[in-house]
Amino acid sequence: MKYALTVNEIKAIDINAQYLGITKLQLMENAGAEIARKIKEKVNIKGKKVLIIAGRGDKGGDGFVAARHLSRDEVKTTVILIGDSRNIRSIEARKNWKILENMESSVELIVFKDKFQEDLLEEKIIESDIIVDAILGTGIKGSLKPPISTIIEKINQARLKGKYIVSIDIPTGLDPNTGEILGEAVMANLTITHHKLKRGLTVGEANKYAGEITVSNIGIPLEAELFAGPGDVLIVEKKRKPISHKGEYGRIIVVGGSVEYTGAPALTALAALKTGADVVKIMTPDRVADIIRSYTPNLIVSGYSGNYLNLKAIEQILSEAEKSDTIVIGPGLGLNERTVEASIRLIERLKHMEKNLVIDADALKACKRKTEILRGDRIMITPHQGEFKTITGIELPSEENGGWINRMKIVKEEALKLEVTILLKSHYDIISDGRRIKVNRTGNPGMTVGGTGDVLAGIAATIFTWCKDSFKAAAAAAFINGLAGDLAVKEKGYHITATDVLDKIPDAFKEIEKYIEI
Repeated sequence: MKYALTVNEIKAIDINAQYLGITKLQLMENAGAEIARKIKEKVNIKGKKVLIIAGRGDKGGDGFVAARHLSRDEVKTTVILIGDSRNIRSIEARKNWKILENMESSVELIVFKDKFQEDLLEEKIIESDIIVDAILGTGIKGSLKPPISTIIEKINQARLKGKYIVSIDIPTGLDPNTGEILGEAVMANLTITHHKLKRGLTVGEANKYAGEITVSNIGIPLEAELFAGPGDVLIVEKKRKPISHKGEYGRIIVVGGSVEYTGAPALTALAALKTGADVVKIMTPDRVADIIRSYTPNLIVSGYSGNYLNLKAIEQILSEAEKSDTIVIGPGLGLNERTVEASIRLIERLKHMEKNLVIDADALKACKRKTEILRGDRIMITPHQGEFKTITGIELPSEENGGWINRMKIVKEEALKLEVTILLKSHYDIISDGRRIKVNRTGNPGMTVGGTGDVLAGIAATIFTWCKDSFKAAAAAAFINGLAGDLAVKEKGYHITATDVLDKIPDAFKEIEKYIEI
């Protein structure tokens, strides 16, 4: 069976399509035209009467467009709108309703504005041969109540009497994620679902309610799924509630730093804070702790004895990890023998605690000795090309002339073999968990400056905390990190540092807010 999409994945793809320049109006037009075409494929509509029962959302808008296309074939078409037309929710659906209002000779419009007219509904159902369910789509929530549940009952009774029932995208009343029946659900002869199968059509009681399922091509390009976009961020971003408490949006530990490297863990921790984590603590050697504290009062720093990460520090780190959601291991740790041994031991212990782990830089190189410790759906690794070779032994092909396409298969295969999510940092970042794959195109040559990978690790840690899905977190983090770098270069040219990227993280989130669906 083909991969079926969740509601959030559908939302991300729709937003990414808009980011690529495809408007919602275009998608609605394509959806409605496909619905009309699919109906004509399945049923001889000559001389038939079609009744479209529509809600005030985008599914209703698809139905409005379908009515217009069906009317071209001289099909007697009636549209019943459930609710006041002034309350149609989207601009696109309102535009298509307005068109129908100007089509008085070919489409009959009935509006249940103030109250539900059960007798009129029954009359129109009796008159019709084909009934189209354009009531509620993937935004459905909770058990259905009258008049919707009553309308569904009438539709289902009509099917028993031989009427042909078509549902748009998913039968109204069927949970699009779980396939659960929300009180009442339309029992369709045909379900025309847009772009790809919805998860709810493949599980639960869907086979009883959806009837024959056909997938319609509404013009969403493959790139809307393949390339990371604002949709991938919006579906994982944790929105602030009016009443919130410290720690609700993430408690993160950064294990990093050594006598040689003090800046890397600070960049990671500050990136996590800028992304939206509430509490971030750096755990680092005592000789480094005061240096990091001096950078900014925003950092909480806890020191352990020694110049590098060592076995004696592990219990102290584990004690702090108990109170945390996600741990980043690696920025600036160094690679002396004791640190490598301690890194491996720490990762093993943290895995048993079932914490989210982002393994980067020196900790990732340490894992070369024992790559099996990387396995786990709560682990993300963030190698660049050299670190990827260290872990896998594979020299990646050049990215020039579209070579990133050749890298995709390799990264996906290695992610499957290692059983981990890989975020390969490059000109085009490649993200895979061995099953899913994304490519990120944000970012620029200015980001070859040291420290931008440390910033990425901090962004990833916060988002991982929010969504608890390493693959989705990696894709969203790559997009935000690259976009922050693009904003920094736009302002300063190719004369940026990692702190310039860091400072643009909030602006990157603001940039994607224009894609939030109202």
